[in-house]
Amino acid sequence: MPRLAPLALETAPESVKQLLASDRPNEIALLFGHAETNWPRLADLLLSILSQQQLDQKLRELAILRVANLRRAAYEWDQHVGISQAAGITPEQIRAIEAGRIDAPCFDALQRLVLEATTELAETSTLSKATFDRLAARLSPRETVELLLSAGVYEALAKLMNALDLESKGPIDPEFAAAVNRGTVARVPTQDGR
Repeated sequence: MPRLAPLALETAPESVKQLLASDRPNEIALLFGHAETNWPRLADLLLSILSQQQLDQKLRELAILRVANLRRAAYEWDQHVGISQAAGITPEQIRAIEAGRIDAPCFDALQRLVLEATTELAETSTLSKATFDRLAARLSPRETVELLLSAGVYEALAKLMNALDLESKGPIDPEFAAAVNRGTVARVPTQDGR
């Protein structure tokens, strides 16, 4: 049970209700909705990460799964297993990340590099020059920043979910996971309607 009760939909602030009108009500939205001025913009950022990046979806999801695994963030893990599968990550790759085997043969060289960089970033809060240079040699500047942004944002979310003791409710709906990756989930309105 979370350390804070999720908002009741009936009494949620209008900004949170607007967000939920474009999506299915879920515990995380109602829990994060306590930060009513921040949550709509954070949700918009998350949707942009999940559906509007130039970075390959598989690489993004490998990074997010690695962060969730390192931080033991069960809610984040379960949600992103579904999103990862919809993006094309294989069950073998998911099991390898879960077991901490980021050098497993099921990953190609770029995928291993992304997993290594994500691990280094999580463990040291930075990247060595060598790791950064290897990433920059394989990814565009935009993709490099998008990868680091994805890992950093989901690191923060993992910590928030763990601090709030948010329990997993199981895997995400496969149809919703596919919609996230296609970018067909509605934009999240902000308080001022933008």
